[in-house]
Amino acid sequence: MPGNMGNGTLMKNKIKVFRAMHDLTQDSLAQAIGVNRQTILAIEKGKYVPSLDLAFKIARHFKVNVEEVFTYEEEIPEETR
Repeated sequence: MPGNMGNGTLMKNKIKVFRAMHDLTQDSLAQAIGVNRQTILAIEKGKYVPSLDLAFKIARHFKVNVEEVFTYEEEIPEETR
């Protein structure tokens, strides 16, 4: 799910995919990295863009590079399409 950062960029993530691959609930991932379940839910749904620190904690938990979990894309303005 993409999260609009309000400055013409989108942050997408694959947390739900990685959780499924590791048979983790939102709550178990949240506990492992020190946040609450609602934070994981909001990130997965694109309603919250994690801090760089949190993004790295999530990636490290899955033993992957942050770019494998999170994707940053710039939106192309309507008038230039």
